[in-house]
Amino acid sequence: MIASDLAQDLLARALARGGDLAELYVEERSGLGLTLDDRRVERPQSGREIGGSIRVVVGDSTYFGHVDGLAEGDLRRVAESVSQAVSGDRHEPAALSAAAEPAEAYEIAQRPESVDATTKAEILRACDEAARALGDEVSQVTVSYAETRRRVQVFNSDGVNAADDRTRVRIGAQVVARRNGTVETGHETRGGHAGFELVAERPEEVAEKAARKALTMLDAVDAPTGRMPVVVGNGFGGVLLHEAVGHGLEADAVQKRASIYSGRLDEQIAPDFLVAYDNGSKPGEWGSDGIDDEGTPTQQTTIIENGRLTSYLYDLLRARKDGVASTGNGRRESFRHIPVPRMTNTYFANGNATPEELIEGVERGLYAVSFGGGQVEPATGDFVFGLSEGFLIENGKVTKPVRGATLIGNGLEVLQLIDGVAADLSIATGFCGKAGQRVAAGVGQPHVRIQSITVGGTAS
Repeated sequence: MIASDLAQDLLARALARGGDLAELYVEERSGLGLTLDDRRVERPQSGREIGGSIRVVVGDSTYFGHVDGLAEGDLRRVAESVSQAVSGDRHEPAALSAAAEPAEAYEIAQRPESVDATTKAEILRACDEAARALGDEVSQVTVSYAETRRRVQVFNSDGVNAADDRTRVRIGAQVVARRNGTVETGHETRGGHAGFELVAERPEEVAEKAARKALTMLDAVDAPTGRMPVVVGNGFGGVLLHEAVGHGLEADAVQKRASIYSGRLDEQIAPDFLVAYDNGSKPGEWGSDGIDDEGTPTQQTTIIENGRLTSYLYDLLRARKDGVASTGNGRRESFRHIPVPRMTNTYFANGNATPEELIEGVERGLYAVSFGGGQVEPATGDFVFGLSEGFLIENGKVTKPVRGATLIGNGLEVLQLIDGVAADLSIATGFCGKAGQRVAAGVGQPHVRIQSITVGGTAS
């Protein structure tokens, strides 16, 4: 999209009045979205945009500008405009490294754009039929399909010349079930950094799972209240780790002393069998890329090892401040945004137990399969999460579904009270919001058992 000699020129213009780092970020994005609602497929929503941004960093200050399109004159004007905000001596950028080919970390077996929209619409109709076939109590089905492709280039004054080609595909279903005035909803998704092959095989399973959740919840009883053991499910159960722990490990919060994990590196914060990662290079996963949005190769970062806190999650700026290397967590929503430290795919490593063994060890407790909304305060670690799917555990067995359950606790406390981890890691698709930006993030874990946590319920 941008030749190296033009990028070199733009970086030099951006540093004409000084700066510690200059960066050029270029992006071309295209996508397609289809939705079926009330048995009708809406018109495909497609789009394409291209643009670039330039930032100059001086100490703790960032000066930033962006432009739609990649006309050379417009890019030069942005570079000169950003440089005028700086007052200092000219800084010459390092020579850019050899032109980088797009990262090829993830194989795309079938390009989504090569499949016609009619085929994609038929998938949505098949999902609708599969959900409704599970019972007359299924009253509403909404199924969505989305594909995106992002081609990015990143150049900076340290000589970085990197590129990435990112394709994501996702199908999601929401099913509503009704019975005698009771209404319940079930959700399910399938997605990843992959091509159309991800949804080509048995996509109906997504809608069937969502429908079974909604139908099951029609028989739900009011959730209990009080402290009790909780077994948290794999996949979407990882929202608890993502929110209650992960955000507190992002280096911007840590450096501002706005995280409960500030100053705790090498501290034992969990049982010695617990290991956790943030891994933006995990093949095929929703939050994976070849490079982050600053051109740093993604990697597996061990954040908890044998119960010790071993790393924070860094972008380039916060890494420079702490004198460490970036962990490849500088992420941005688009060329219109500055990068900030963000999680990629964050999860506990597999343990040695089975889900059945974790459940069998609970006389009376809660099985928290997945979470809906919640609130977390990173500075204290305190959180409140609502369950979207949960069950009672009675005498070591999963029994009745429950409604109206919330988990109330503290991230550090919960880590210390984990007493069992299964060997069934699963990572689900999520979107994470921070700093006014929304990015794809993989949330997941194996089944995990917490010895005791406060459950807020509705049972009298």
